[in-house]
Amino acid sequence: MPFFDQAETFRKAWPAISGHVEDVFDRGKFSHGRKVSELEKAVAGYTGARHAIAVNSGTDALVLLLRAAGIAPGDEVVVPAFSFAASATSVALARARPVFADIEPESYALDAASAASVISERTRAVMPVHLFTQMADMDALRVLAADHGLLVVEDSAEAIGMRWNGVHAGLLGAGGVLSFFPTKTLGALGDAGMILTDDDEIARLAGILRHHGRMGKTIDHIAGISNLSGVSGTNSKMDDIQAAVLLAKLAGLDAQIERRARLAAAYTERLRDVPGVTRLPTIVERTSDTNPVFYVYVVEADRRDDLVRHLTDRGIGTEVYYPIPLHLQPCFSALGHSPGDFPHAERACERTVGLPFYPDLPESAVDMVCDAVREFYTGRTG
Repeated sequence: MPFFDQAETFRKAWPAISGHVEDVFDRGKFSHGRKVSELEKAVAGYTGARHAIAVNSGTDALVLLLRAAGIAPGDEVVVPAFSFAASATSVALARARPVFADIEPESYALDAASAASVISERTRAVMPVHLFTQMADMDALRVLAADHGLLVVEDSAEAIGMRWNGVHAGLLGAGGVLSFFPTKTLGALGDAGMILTDDDEIARLAGILRHHGRMGKTIDHIAGISNLSGVSGTNSKMDDIQAAVLLAKLAGLDAQIERRARLAAAYTERLRDVPGVTRLPTIVERTSDTNPVFYVYVVEADRRDDLVRHLTDRGIGTEVYYPIPLHLQPCFSALGHSPGDFPHAERACERTVGLPFYPDLPESAVDMVCDAVREFYTGRTG
């Protein structure tokens, strides 16, 4: 049983997908063309964003958003120590400095109090990451940012469909991003990403940066744009085949989100009394209205690595989130962190594991996974 599989999803969606793909071939524009524009309009409509700017990956979306928001060499950006590497490497690629803070143990999101403790005179932005299932505490983080005159740049790569008081993830600050990596809630056939923002100038600059400094057919002289400090653009255009796939799948996104919620409930019901499974996905109650969207189903478990081997031996795929916290990654060793600096992030890295989770997963497969987990801890399956 794989950790992720979307073969059946594509079989069901293929008539719609093939129609969009044939349209791409008929027009003969395979990159940064009409289908990309259609997707941008559709995603803007779904999220309520004033601007949706398509790029070639979620990582590039973060890098270009940071640059378009004015993050410059020497600036510091506060990021959580528990996240995918791109949350921090995007800051470095924007030629700024990531500054790590700890997470809330229940939501795995950036902890506002920890973030406040690492703010310096060089801090320019705070980057919450909406991880796995729910959004970070945007009320607390926005107050923190306002008190210190900071930008809020959201790593909302996993958060399509999540909203805060009705506002879609990525639109509660300067901007946010979406990743359309194949495993994501809305996944392409390869890499693709999107910048979301309500800021006209950020959208304009991001559009320039993704296309070698071009706006349409015209070369825009990047050195003349003061907000970018003379930094040139790059090639981060989305290709129209990925846009065609995403347009077709977007129509069924809400149904896919509902199916994910049902599968998560099935897992929770079957695992709630298994000894050794010490934390199931916890939806933190916030003062503001927010909705969970299950991108993955992550639990904390005793003897996590042994459990993974046990499941692998039974043909069950898993994903460890994340083996090494960001502050202890070799690429950030120059920042001088040591084990123990961010205990909640480090504990999560030692104990979290994602179980097989995708809309086509039958509930009988959930039973199989949960029986195998129970067998590991108790020696029995029922």
